[in-house]
Amino acid sequence: MNQYEIAVLYDPGLEVDLSKGEERVKKIIAENKGEIISTDNWGKRKLAYQIKHNDFAVYVFYMVKLLPENVIKVESALNITDEVIRFLITKPDLKAIAKAEKEKQIKASRINKDDSEKDQEEA
Repeated sequence: MNQYEIAVLYDPGLEVDLSKGEERVKKIIAENKGEIISTDNWGKRKLAYQIKHNDFAVYVFYMVKLLPENVIKVESALNITDEVIRFLITKPDLKAIAKAEKEKQIKASRINKDDSEKDQEEA
């Protein structure tokens, strides 16, 4: 199974009751032998341009594990789902993500080290 990120833009009218749309997407993924690893809901945001006469959409990102041959089936199902106004399926660069996390930890440790040195100088 490969890991994919699915960005889904839901109809802004679903902001109050997003569970209906999310359940439908989760069902599509499950029916295609997929597994949702994580979900990141960004909420309602303004679109760069109108999509299906909407200026806003609810952004939700899913990290999923899917068989490569089932990606096309998920795309076909999302295309005809009424709650979804746009989606994008990408394969994340896991090496780049790991490298960014490592650099973030190094930077945080440097900041903590600098702060502790300043505290020692002040004492």
